[in-house]
Amino acid sequence: MTTSRETTSGELISQVPSDSWVADLSGDGPAQQEALQRLHALLLRASRHRVWHLSGLLPGIGARDLEDLAQQAADEALVAVLRRLRSFEGRSRFTTWAYKFAVLQAGVEVRRQAWRNREVTLPDSVVLVDPAASPADLTETAQLAAAVQDALTTALTPHQRRVALALLVDETPIDVLADRLGTTRNALYKALHDARSRLRAALIASGHLDPAPDRSTP
Repeated sequence: MTTSRETTSGELISQVPSDSWVADLSGDGPAQQEALQRLHALLLRASRHRVWHLSGLLPGIGARDLEDLAQQAADEALVAVLRRLRSFEGRSRFTTWAYKFAVLQAGVEVRRQAWRNREVTLPDSVVLVDPAASPADLTETAQLAAAVQDALTTALTPHQRRVALALLVDETPIDVLADRLGTTRNALYKALHDARSRLRAALIASGHLDPAPDRSTP
C-alpha cells in the first residue's frame, strides 16, 4: 500500500526537470548521490506496484518475498538506466522513461520466480492435429501439420527449432529461456526471427502459404 508520504515524495520526484536528472546522474559528488537515491526510490515504487499486480502468478508467496522481488527489480533497473543514460533523448519526461525500466524488470523477476522450479523443455516437434475435427478438416489440417513439421525439421537449425517451439508452443518466457540457455534475450529474438522467416519461406515453397503481396507494384 502506498502511504501519503510516499505519494508526496513521488510527486516531488516527478517534478524534477529531465535535464537536471541527466546532469546530476552524469556528475559526481553529493548531487549524484542524491539523484541516485531519488531515482532508486522512483524505480522501487514502480517495481513494487508491478510486482504486486503480477502476484497472482506466484500463489502462496508472502509479502516479504514480494518486497524482495521489488527491491531486486529496482536495483537491476537502476543499473540499466545508468547504463543507457546517454540514450535518453528527452522525448518524454525522464521519470516516465526510467519508470519503464522498473516495470520491465519487475516482470522479469516475477516470471523468473514463477518458473524457478519448473522444467523448461526444448522440444523437437509439435502436434498440430486436432483429433476431434471433422474428416475434411482433419485431412486439411493433417496436410498442413505435415508441411509445418517438415519445415521445422528441414528449414531450421536444431537451435532455431527448439527456441521457436519453446517460445511459441510451450510459451516459455523469453527471459527465463535466456537464463536456462545461458544466452541473451536479443540472441533469442534473433533466433526466433530467423526461424519465422525460414518457416514462412518453406511453407510458401510447399504451396501451403501464399506469398506476401509485392508492395512495389502500383
